Amino acid sequence: MANLASTYRNQGRRKEAEELGVQVMETAKRVLGEEHPDTLTSMANLAYALASQSRNEEAIPMME
Repeated sequence: MANLASTYRNQGRRKEAEELGVQVMETAKRVLGEEHPDTLTSMANLAYALASQSRNEEAIPMME
């Protein structure tokens, strides 16, 4: 699912990328825990998707 979200983002389908990115992040948090490297990667990917939509105020906390 993360790869599909990345593909959407690369195609300019930002809203779809964001929606899928949220699903990936929430699932990773639930299954792997908040500090797992894969969870942190999914958070960074979602932050990138938000930043690409000029939603920096939402993206920056995910990057910290």
